[in-house]
Amino acid sequence: MLLVKRRTFGQDNIAYLLILPFFLFFFFFRIVPVMMNFILSFTRFDLVNIDFIGLENYKILFRDKFFIRALANTGIYTLFTIILTMPIAIIIAILLNTKIFLQKTYRAIFFLPHITSMVSMSMVWLWLYEPSFGVFNQILSSAGFSKILWLHDVSTALPSIIVMSIWKFLGYYIIIYLAGLQGIPNYLYEAATIDGATSVQKFFKITFPMLKPVTFFLFVTGLINNFNVFEQILIMTDGGPMNSTTTIVHQVYTRAFFDFLLGYASAIAFVGVIIIAIITFLNFKYGNQGADL
Repeated sequence: MLLVKRRTFGQDNIAYLLILPFFLFFFFFRIVPVMMNFILSFTRFDLVNIDFIGLENYKILFRDKFFIRALANTGIYTLFTIILTMPIAIIIAILLNTKIFLQKTYRAIFFLPHITSMVSMSMVWLWLYEPSFGVFNQILSSAGFSKILWLHDVSTALPSIIVMSIWKFLGYYIIIYLAGLQGIPNYLYEAATIDGATSVQKFFKITFPMLKPVTFFLFVTGLINNFNVFEQILIMTDGGPMNSTTTIVHQVYTRAFFDFLLGYASAIAFVGVIIIAIITFLNFKYGNQGADL
């Protein structure tokens, strides 16, 4: 009995030793930076001088029209990206879950943009949106319509970014929904067919309810990921025109590396972390699907 206990104790130590690198990495590269960011948010820091100023950064923050605009833009971007991507993804996933010609090829085509870097995709769409010779404006001109200043007009810049982002992330949503669809037992559909249910009834009575845990997962992760939008903003518009596409992360980048207000940038970043934490908590509290994940 003593031998068994000793062996178990030794095996536990080896297990803890094997997972130790992950926790060390997580602590030093995740927890410590967040703590340092929180401390810096109470200072005036310009890479040379650092002074403790208490809550002054936070007082300025909520009177800053650029931050308020960035917060609104981030919310609009996140909301429309999610509510448009999810229904499109579930429809395409259902189509790709049926036996069609070149099924695997279509799946690969839809997933390809997701695994391609955001920088390269942003450059491609920057060319597509080009005002004079871009593909989209060439199509409009050929159809007899006037050209649109996609990324150079206040009214169209953010919607253009949203469309690009939907195209970029659609493949990921489709793959996750496909996995969810393939986990639904076939006997449910067979029983519904025997009862005379139509395809629409099967979707709303079987498919959609069974996909609720998947939908909840995509909704929560989508909120977090979209709230951190940055690369396409920086490359395609750099927050313009007239701050119509600036976001919270873009404001952190601008204030830290252009204005050298690192303390103020830390305050913006910490507010963003708090907002994401609150949204995630509310989703798990009232989403009614957290326990199913």
